[in-house]
Amino acid sequence: MSLTSADIARIANLARLELKPIESERMLAQINGFFDLVEKMRAVDTTGLEPLAHPVASFQDISLRLREDCVSESNNREANQRSAPAIEHGLFLVPKVIE
Repeated sequence: MSLTSADIARIANLARLELKPIESERMLAQINGFFDLVEKMRAVDTTGLEPLAHPVASFQDISLRLREDCVSESNNREANQRSAPAIEHGLFLVPKVIE
């Protein structure tokens, strides 16, 4: 996949960017370079390979240092909601923002 100058102009328009011609050319080269790299990675045959949880796991036996999943703070809902202008059933009420 590669983009054209027209694609870059359309993307810039959608992003509300004003690109000079030299910037547009540089952006085109950078994005197409990125797409070339992605295509090279997609061409690699990875069938039969398991994903790694951590990159070091490929050459060193590691174990993740995970903390115990336990409650460490008390429930402070009432204290946190004291300054709220409106609350209903323990939830913050906010003005409707969808038109």
